[in-house]
Amino acid sequence: MKLERVIAVRNNKTIYRDGDRCVKVFDDHYSKADVLNEALNQARIEETGLNIPKILEVTMVDGKWAIVSEFIKGKTLAQLMEEEPDKKEEYIELLVDLQLEVQSKKSPLLNKLKDKMNRKISAADIDATTRYDLHTRLEGMPKHTKVCHGDFNPSNIIVTEDGTAYILDWSHATQGNASADAARTYLLFWLAGDIEGAKAYLELFCEKSDTAKQYVQKWMPIVAASQSVKGNEKEREFLLSWVDVVDYE
Repeated sequence: MKLERVIAVRNNKTIYRDGDRCVKVFDDHYSKADVLNEALNQARIEETGLNIPKILEVTMVDGKWAIVSEFIKGKTLAQLMEEEPDKKEEYIELLVDLQLEVQSKKSPLLNKLKDKMNRKISAADIDATTRYDLHTRLEGMPKHTKVCHGDFNPSNIIVTEDGTAYILDWSHATQGNASADAARTYLLFWLAGDIEGAKAYLELFCEKSDTAKQYVQKWMPIVAASQSVKGNEKEREFLLSWVDVVDYE
């Protein structure tokens, strides 16, 4: 294995290209269970027939856990949006179409989104009264079993030269309510400083999925609180500011 070409460096992991293989190497303190769970998520998503890089092996590289999958040559949707701003609307539409395709799938053995969110809200740096409100609101939301990506944003979509789109990074995949996943994507646009993109995305998602915008907005405080557990201080601050954006019933 020749790990010479670094493709990306993310929190706790480095991604390399090795010929037609992509090798994601996790830091040595990264949880073995989390690595294996990510590989298992990806394997389960492969079975749904979605266009994703296939896992080739889970291995050790210099004492660190690594996931090896197919290398997909192309540009991310984020790169394309930056390079061709006049086509941004078209790219946001592709993003929404891909997300709806993901959410049309079922994968009964994936972890449940509600369980994950309840755990995250319990660990969030917010007062007990607000946590109670959020847990209650989450419990009252409809229970669905759609595949949810959990980090669906333009940098996790690769478009090849022939226009085929592949969806990357299934470490946060769960089964649950599609509107919670849409609320997450909306907040990711905000986190990237693209407020116009966030609005355009939400309009299009609601229109194409026939979902009331207010319904997605009801998820936003819940999603923001559960996401605030990870990330840097600035991100946490921003997400926690969303916890009170929508009034509770």
